[in-house]
Amino acid sequence: MEEKQPNDFAIQPAPETVNPWHPSQFPDGGKDAWLCLFGGAFCLFCSFGWLSCVGVFQNYYQFNQLRDHSSSQIAWIASLEIFMMFFPGPIVGFFYDNHGPKYLIVFGAFFHVFGLMMSSLCKEYYQFILAQGICSPLGLNCIFNAGMATIPTWFLKKRGMAYGIMAAGSGLGGVIFPIMASHLIPEIGFGWTMRTLAFMILGLLMISLLTVKSRLPPRPRALEFKVFLEPFRDIRFVMIVISSWLFFLGLFIPINYIEVQALAGGMSFRLAGYLLPILNSTSIFGRVLPGALADKVGPYNMQVVMSFFAAIIVLALGLPASSNAAFIAFAALYGFASGAYVSILPAQLTKITKIEHIGLRTGVTFFCLSFAGLVGNPIAGAIVDADNGKFHGLSIFAGVVMIAGAVMFTMTRMLYAQWKLFVLA
Repeated sequence: MEEKQPNDFAIQPAPETVNPWHPSQFPDGGKDAWLCLFGGAFCLFCSFGWLSCVGVFQNYYQFNQLRDHSSSQIAWIASLEIFMMFFPGPIVGFFYDNHGPKYLIVFGAFFHVFGLMMSSLCKEYYQFILAQGICSPLGLNCIFNAGMATIPTWFLKKRGMAYGIMAAGSGLGGVIFPIMASHLIPEIGFGWTMRTLAFMILGLLMISLLTVKSRLPPRPRALEFKVFLEPFRDIRFVMIVISSWLFFLGLFIPINYIEVQALAGGMSFRLAGYLLPILNSTSIFGRVLPGALADKVGPYNMQVVMSFFAAIIVLALGLPASSNAAFIAFAALYGFASGAYVSILPAQLTKITKIEHIGLRTGVTFFCLSFAGLVGNPIAGAIVDADNGKFHGLSIFAGVVMIAGAVMFTMTRMLYAQWKLFVLA
């Protein structure tokens, strides 16, 4: 009997389309993923790293161009910088979700570099407000969001570690920028120092433009107001925002005032210039190590531990500090403790957010935090002025609001874990 031959022309079933959003499709490594992480670290270096050195300018302006202005008035420059970096977050995040990171990097690089170039020409208070307080941070927001939102498209199981490595770029920027500024200003003057830093930032962002990309295609949504309100329907998101707002209110106060406080305590100008680099160098480890541990124990658990640690350091060491050794120890420990916040917060958000909406939710979160950044430093400056130049009230205020934030992070963790204690959360 003749064997039946298979029909070569039979219709074969189409291969099933793989969903790129499925957890199995996240590579957690590979050339493109590591290049994106490398470029994202440069984005954080140029954005949050720049923001981490605001204390250098608070100190420099107080003794030079703006010596006729009070500490509280000068603090408005740094506060506006923080506010304007995060305030446009919802629009920038929405744009990222719809179009990806490339346009944001181009737009952000232009405004950040242009603002620094204009800062190099500033003489009056209002000029510093416009150039350094408004123009430059408009670019910072775009650069920050472009780097931060692309990482979760490449990493899933190693997401905490990836965020930590990327956030370490901001710590490295916080080391390099203050050292460069403090050494270059006496050599080439304030104007050319700012231009040199701007050119360096431009070169690094060119690398980011070539390497930062999203693995997932954009899922455009119509620009409607309800899109920006949608995250607040999730009580877990609301709790994260409240916790972060309180913690962020005090976070930058020690960073902004540590040099001025140390000088008032008798430290030399030369040694005080190294406090911010010390703080930011230890923050590199504070970003990477807790971020990696968050993959093992959960980002909510890790955030609780590190936020309490940071607040206790402010009250137990920053408040009574009066010697060179005490200020150096405080800078090192606070840098490590506070650094974790930057890398763990995005990991918390990804636990409750669809990846295709991560840009918007990150932007909305930092939009809310912008108001804490706006008022934190001026309140601290007003406390110092009211206390006749003493810093005890400043440290108490920063420590207490950070403790409040840590308590709310604990409540957020319990809500996320459904009130279970010994679980991965």
